[in-house]
Amino acid sequence: MEKRNINPQNTKKNNISKKRKNIMKISFKRMMVLLCIFLLFFAILIGRIGYLQFVQGAWLKQKEYSQSTSNTVISAKRGTIYDANGKALAISAAVDTISVNPVYINVKNDGVTDKEKTQELKEKMAQEFADVFELNYDDVLKKLTSDRSVETIVSKVESDKVEILKKWLKDNDAEAGVNIDEDTKRYYPYDNLASNLIGFCGANNQGLDGVELKYDNILKGTNGKLTTAISVTQDAIPDENEQYIEPENGSNIYLTIDSNIQSIVEKYLKQAVEENKAKRGGNAIIMNPQNGEILAMATYPDYNLNDPYTPNETIIDGWDDLSGQEQTNRLYSMWRNRAVLDSYEPRFYI
Repeated sequence: MEKRNINPQNTKKNNISKKRKNIMKISFKRMMVLLCIFLLFFAILIGRIGYLQFVQGAWLKQKEYSQSTSNTVISAKRGTIYDANGKALAISAAVDTISVNPVYINVKNDGVTDKEKTQELKEKMAQEFADVFELNYDDVLKKLTSDRSVETIVSKVESDKVEILKKWLKDNDAEAGVNIDEDTKRYYPYDNLASNLIGFCGANNQGLDGVELKYDNILKGTNGKLTTAISVTQDAIPDENEQYIEPENGSNIYLTIDSNIQSIVEKYLKQAVEENKAKRGGNAIIMNPQNGEILAMATYPDYNLNDPYTPNETIIDGWDDLSGQEQTNRLYSMWRNRAVLDSYEPRFYI
């Protein structure tokens, strides 16, 4: 039998060589795994960038623009309604609307929001709003602490109250996050005079009834706009890109109605309805026979144009027990100009 001489050193070298090969294989596998992970991550990153750029690009651009740009609507002044003698029956006055951005109302210490002091500020601010504008404190505080981007506190308030608020905000260094925007409010100097004929406007100064509705396109005008850059605290940043579009005020309207004759007709119409106990009220139209001009058009019962949603004495009976729809139906009957909308037998007096 042939005998082989086994060299221990060669055996040891072979074992070391095998181990090195195994280590190299493991290292290569690990490198390949890491490379695959890196390529996968890189592919996901490229895909995400492509999605943001091409799919959501326009939306993100619009969102960035809306967050860094303020577009303030400048309300056009609604045209005035005059009688035949030039006496104003419906006018628009300058007022303001107060809104807040709750997230920007805060107190910071070393750049960090102090939650406790921020809450104290909002409570003080809510109390001031409630006192100046006669609002409910809890309702105002709820708006100041909400998660919404914008909350309207009060609309169409007179300048004297706004000046009180401005002074308080300045004294308490609390102007950030509070917006005071110019607006207009419709007034009717003679309350009930020709109410069913003139009609009234809604919260956005749009005509809802009568002449206000019929000639809304003539009276309302075109709103303007102020576009400017804003900071993170919603403060305006004047720059060369600031854009101002001036509002176009509405046109005035002159009626053939003579307010003096109208007031006399309404006085005696009310007297006649009450004396004759007319359940459905009464109507009267006075016309100039020479040219057909309507000098007076009266309906009784009437209502207060400055408070059109308050029921008059003829529909208030059992008001609180009515459903919302029933209340609305009664209001429509109160606003109705029966002199032109209802059929009746005309009677002529010479």
